[in-house]
Parts: sequence; structure tokens; C-alpha cells
Amino acid sequence: MRPGARIGVVSPSYWIEPERLARAVGVFEAAGYELVIGPSVTARHHKFAGTPEERAADIMAMFEDPAIDAILCARGGYGGNRVLPLLDYDAIRRHPKIFVGFSDVTGFLASMAQRSGLVTFHGPMLTTWGKETIDYNLETFERVLSGQDGVRIESAPGCRARVLRPGVARGPLWGGNLSLVEERLGTPGQIDTRGAVLMLEEVDERLHALDRMMQHLRSAGSLEGIAGLVIGELLEMKDTDEPFGKTAEEIVLDACAGYDFPIVANFPCGHGACQATLPYAHPIEIRAEDDSPAILVPEAPVI
Repeated sequence: MRPGARIGVVSPSYWIEPERLARAVGVFEAAGYELVIGPSVTARHHKFAGTPEERAADIMAMFEDPAIDAILCARGGYGGNRVLPLLDYDAIRRHPKIFVGFSDVTGFLASMAQRSGLVTFHGPMLTTWGKETIDYNLETFERVLSGQDGVRIESAPGCRARVLRPGVARGPLWGGNLSLVEERLGTPGQIDTRGAVLMLEEVDERLHALDRMMQHLRSAGSLEGIAGLVIGELLEMKDTDEPFGKTAEEIVLDACAGYDFPIVANFPCGHGACQATLPYAHPIEIRAEDDSPAILVPEAPVI
């Protein structure tokens, strides 16, 4: 991601509002990048940014275009699961590119890493930049994608991370949106979490649903053998008239009972305003040693 890089923009799931798209393009152009808007970004097929075939074709065109340096997703939503089987993972392996997104894009991050050997990036999309410009987001985005070693990522002033269980952990980062991680359980795309630093985030769920998903991960063995756990912001967690009886973080700790890996909570890597860019399927180190937990990326995830 050098100055002047050409960034292809795709919409793998829902379409993005035109006003948000225009604002986000302005942010990147002001930072010195050139954005190439793919056909899916302006396509509409009900709630989706075109049909699954159209969205898959747009993604593949961006990977195969030698003039494109990186690919940034416009937004998430739902529907990526219809696109994933249509991608040519061998072609993606032959034409590796920086690929960035979160939320429903979790499926793309995992599948491209599993089937193409690609390091992908869990980070802000155009819908984030279309709301407001936060220095933390752009600064972290550029540092992680700069090619430098030893990048330290701390939490943002507007989203202070907390240590739920102290320690230091090292391993490749896997995970993403909890609903999408759970969706892959029992399928060929299930994430192998052994030795990994697992990252999970979620938004707009009932507390009992959060508990169900965390217990499902535990019973599936996805928490056993992980090196550490990073919990992003758990936003808009709702209760019922009859209280569930536990907070979101208490639900996480309950699911992790009996394990001794370090846990960091409220890290800015979810649906909040502050969003760090994190290398997916790439070795990282979490430092949960004091009141300022951080993630270290020892070796550059891009060249």
C-alpha cells in the first residue's frame, strides 16, 4: 500500500449507499490512493449488490487485473456464502492481493486463507469511511499494510481494550464475526483454531444468543488448544424482559472456563467506529500484561 496505490472496490454482499460511497472515495483520494469501483458496487439485486455470479465475477476480475494493488470491500451484510463457492481459489493463489473487510466478509477472509494460502486483512470497509474519518483507522490501516516489521497495534482512545485474563500469546490470527465463525462449524470450511490467536466480534445479538454461540464453539472444540483470545467490541447486546443474568464479557469468560489462555476484550476490531486492521492467518502476538493490552505483528504480512 504505497502512495498512489490502485485499490479495487467490490461489494461481496449488500450494496452501499451512494452518499457513503462518495464520502469514502473522497477519504482515500485525499490520502493519495486511486480507487477503482467494481461493477458490483453500483449493482442492485434486491438487498444484494448484484447476483452471486456478478459479485464473484467482480472479485475475480480485481484479483486478475495486474493494475490493481489491493481490494477493499464496500460493506458487509449477508450473502457472501452464495459467492464463496463461485470463486476460483487457484487463480487467487496465482494473483495474490491485499484483501480487506470484516463482518460478512469473514467468510472470504477465511476461505481465501484456507484455500489460496492468502494473508487477508480484517479491517474497515468503505461503509466505515463513509460515516466518518477517524485518524486511528487510517493510521493503523497504512502501518499494517506498509510492509514494515514489528508493528504494534494498541487500542484507540475511543475504544479502550481490557484484560480479562493476563498473559502473552503467539500464533496465527483466525476468527472474525462470531456468527460467521459458528456458521462454518461442521463444514469443510471450519476454522482450525489449534495454536491460533482467535479473534471474535459481534453486534446486535441477544445475550442468550451470544451465550449459545460461545457454548457451541466450546462444545465443537474450537476453544481448546487456542493460544489466546481477542474479543472485539460486543456492541448492541440486548437482554429480554427476564434478564439473562450475565454480561457479554461474563458469557465469554464462562465459555472459557477451565482454559488458561490470555483474553483481551473490547479491542477495536468489530462494528464500532474505531477499527484496527489486523492480518488474518498471519502470526501475531497479543500482550495482555497491563492496562494497555496490544497486538504485535512481528513480521510484515505484505511484501
